[in-house]
Amino acid sequence: MDKLNQHIGKRTKLTQNDKELLEKVFIPIEVNAKSILIESGKIERYLYFLNKGIIKGYKNQNGKIIVEHLIEENNFFTSIDSFINESASTDSFETVTDCKLFKISKTDFDLLRKTDSKWGGFIETVTNENLQCKMERLNDFQTLSAKERYLKFLKSSSNLAQNVSVENIASFLGIEPQSLSRIRRQIIL
Repeated sequence: MDKLNQHIGKRTKLTQNDKELLEKVFIPIEVNAKSILIESGKIERYLYFLNKGIIKGYKNQNGKIIVEHLIEENNFFTSIDSFINESASTDSFETVTDCKLFKISKTDFDLLRKTDSKWGGFIETVTNENLQCKMERLNDFQTLSAKERYLKFLKSSSNLAQNVSVENIASFLGIEPQSLSRIRRQIIL
């Protein structure tokens, strides 16, 4: 719970009452590696905070897995459209490693937002951070070479680079695994 409180506390001031409220609405869970947390085609009813571990978010397009998210510790995630609009998720999220998480239900999430206006501001901040990350990633796809994208990934996400398979990293970066292996050999030499 400490990491969750610290993460939220960096974006909004937390009182002792706020911390107690968060402890009531966020449920701790532990999930083994290679477990599906969010399944495509189903309505997602939880928002998650990754306390420990690594998660990948992906789409299955005609049998090909397209990794769109690689999530490290201390981050919120969900299938946002599904969670907010109560529609079927177009993404799946799977644990890459054993994970410790906190989850909040849509009902508790909505109640939290109604208790104090600061929660709406916090949610807006987190949403904007995620949107900015997606826009930067899109810009990278348009302006950086495959090698430049990989070097940027190494610099910003060394933990992911060490703990996620080449296939998942390649998919996340929009590179064929063979090309990524070639790029990695060039960098090592």
